[in-house]
Order: sequence, then structure tokens, then C-alpha cells
Amino acid sequence: MRSIDQDYLIWHPFSQMKNTNELPLVTEAKGAYLHTSDGRKIFDAISSWWVNLHGHSNPYLAEAIAKQACQLEHVIFAGFTHQPSITLCERLDKHLPEGEWKYFFSDNGSTAVEVALKMAYQFFRVSDKQRKVNLIAFEGSYHGDTFGAMSAAERSVFTEPWDDLFFEASHLPVPTDENIDELERRVESLANDPCIFIYEPLVLGAAGMQFYKADHLERLQTIIRKRQGILIADEVMTGFGRTGKWFASEHTNVKPDMLCLSKGLTGGALPMSLTVCDQRFYNTFLDDKFEKGFLHGHSFTGNPLGCAAALASLDLMEQQETWDGIDRIHACYEEREEELKVTGKLQNIRMIGPILAMDVMEENKGYIHPLRDRLYNAFMKRGQLIRPLGNVIYLLPPYIATAEEIHHSIDVIIEVVQEL
Repeated sequence: MRSIDQDYLIWHPFSQMKNTNELPLVTEAKGAYLHTSDGRKIFDAISSWWVNLHGHSNPYLAEAIAKQACQLEHVIFAGFTHQPSITLCERLDKHLPEGEWKYFFSDNGSTAVEVALKMAYQFFRVSDKQRKVNLIAFEGSYHGDTFGAMSAAERSVFTEPWDDLFFEASHLPVPTDENIDELERRVESLANDPCIFIYEPLVLGAAGMQFYKADHLERLQTIIRKRQGILIADEVMTGFGRTGKWFASEHTNVKPDMLCLSKGLTGGALPMSLTVCDQRFYNTFLDDKFEKGFLHGHSFTGNPLGCAAALASLDLMEQQETWDGIDRIHACYEEREEELKVTGKLQNIRMIGPILAMDVMEENKGYIHPLRDRLYNAFMKRGQLIRPLGNVIYLLPPYIATAEEIHHSIDVIIEVVQEL
């Protein structure tokens, strides 16, 4: 394939355009497949960056969006409200951990995190102006590409150009049986000051689908909770069934103070996000003075089309057929686990819900591992959109994927790694 020349008008994300080959032109997408102008049919094994839950061009979602577009496509959300937003929050309330929640709309995962951090910092500044706030996160964590979200995340090749502009954060190793006692001691020390703990519950996605135990997370959460710190669960990737439950936060007995939701919120159809916070944060900003409020927003805050898509996605999520799909995908992984192990090329094979991940047996150099492009291109040649995280191969397909499709993806993985 020829390289894209400099007359090409579009600057694509997470790409070095100088080395980017001519890109496949997607003409349509149906179910779990992308169709390109050159006649290829590509299985979307990663749900197009983890957003697609129910298959592409899902007719139920499309009909809901079209119906809403003919009634109310958008309205300024400052000074107005609308029924789709109200209904969506009422519906979500039934599936979140029990509590008194308030819902703040924005437009993507990064801004959901940005909103949560701004709320948390402002909350402490209102209640305790004289003391520093410790921000705690995991090494390797990724919370988005806005400045607050990057400040919370691990420093990496993705953040290096702006490292001197971030606010301070303390990064902890991902919990293991060996280090959890030491992590507890570190968190106890950090929690002597007001603290914010932001975490991807159970799975660090962009860090290479790193898994850790719910029990370990709960031990750290408990320390923060006892010290009146703030727990922010970044469920942008893990929400809506990705760990086998509605939300990954359900795997522990400690309820977070805030949840950040996006990606699967609309079933992958439209950009939308929510920062869900405990009532006490909302109450802190109530004041007769305008300037004491939470002054944040976006032009498309609470977009009715996004709300309609999210409501339609909730309809599908509430059907047993969807959860049967999640179980079917996971069962396929379990069935092939031993076969993946005996390739001799894969290690640390791990799975939770519809997520399957494994490491090619090479030293982990992160996202820029040289195997990444070789693997990606080999998968694409075989009609599989599998986008490795460095030398980490993973599957995270739409819930409609059939057993035959999952087994074929695993066949392709085995074939590719055997040829390395």
C-alpha cells in the first residue's frame, strides 16, 4: 500500500502520518463487520475502540436516533432541559450501585474525567482551602487526553511533550499479591492530606489490559473512604458489561463517590459521557452566588440524540439476550485458553467478561513495542481488526458476536503468532 502523501487533508489520531499507509475506506458497517471500498469484510474484534456494544448500524439504535432527530436534535442545556436526558438518568439510576446520584453530561471519556477532577478539587478547596490535595492513580493508567486527565495518568510517550505543565500526581504500581501490603502503607500516608483516588476498576485498558483483583482494589478504597478521600471510578471502558457486570465497581463492596461513563453509554453510536457524583458534591456547590457553582459545560452538553441512543442501548442491555452474548463470548475464551497457552508464543492469558488479553512472549516496551505494527498488519490481512497494545493482543468484540466468529478470531491469533 502506498503512503499517504502530504496533500491528504485529514490528520488522524494516534498516528505518525509520515509512516501511515493509504487507509482503508469504510463504506458501511453491519453487525460485527466493517465493509471497505476495495471489497473487504473486516471483523471488528475490538468494538471500534471499545465503544460498540450491540453491533454496527444497529437498527433499533438507528430508529431511536432518527425518531429523536425529527422531534428535537439539540438545545442549549444551560437554562433548558428535555425529557430524554431526564429519562436516561432515571433509567441509569436503577443499574448503578445504590446511592443518591447526580448526573453531569459532557461529550467523551476525557471530559467525563476532567469534570470529575474539577468537581473533586473544587470540593476540597471549598471545604479546606489551606491544605494540599494528593491525587493518586495507578502506574500505566490512562484517563484521557485533556490536561487534567493526562495529569492523572501515567507519564508516557503520549504525555511527554507537556509533562512540565501537569499538576502533581502520585502513581502506585498495579496491585498484586506481593505488593498490596506496601501499597496500603503508601495510601495511608498519602491519605493524611485530602486525597483523590482515580482508578480504572479491575482492568487498566490502554496500559495493556492489565488485570488486578477486586479484593486489592477494595483494600485501597477502604483506606481512602476512612480518611474522607474521594474515590473516582473511571468506568469509561469497563462500564456496560465489559467485566461481566453492569459496572466494574460492582465487583467490590465499596461504592465510589464518582463514576465516569462514556464509550458504551450510547452503544457506540454517538459521542456522549456522564460524570455521576454523590449528592454531597452537588450540595457543596449550592449557593446564592453564581460564582460558587460548578462552572463547566460544553456546547453539546445533554445532546438529545445522544440521550436517545443511550436509552435505546439501555433497552438492549436490559434484555437477557445481551447478557447471553457476553456469556457466550467468555465461554469461547475459556474453551480455547489451553490451546493459546500451548502455542509457546503467548503468556499471561487473562480474561474477564468479554475481554480476552495475552502477551506475546517479548519484553514489554509498552505501546511502541516494535511488534505492534507487525501484528496489526498481519491481523488486518486476515480480515480482523485487532489493534494490539504494544505486544499485548486482546479481543473485546460486540456482544452480538457469534461463537463461530470468536473462534475464528482466536484461530487467526494463533496463526499469526506462530508465524512470528
